[in-house]
Amino acid sequence: MRKVAYLGHVLMHERYELHQLTMMGKVTGRRGAGRRKKSWLRNIREWTGIASAAELFRLAKNRQEFTKLTANLR
Repeated sequence: MRKVAYLGHVLMHERYELHQLTMMGKVTGRRGAGRRKKSWLRNIREWTGIASAAELFRLAKNRQEFTKLTANLR
């Protein structure tokens, strides 16, 4: 579950502030026809069982709680 570990790494460090804003924002526009694509964050939310991205971001800021979460995924 390297995606989850990377999310925690990015959200814990101030030097990734631009990356954090990109992950938390919405991209405007429309998708083409066809099956809806799963987003990177949706995958992580499904694996962790956390319903909202805001809750996931809050949890990732707390190193101890996030470590417990990632340990249970492996």
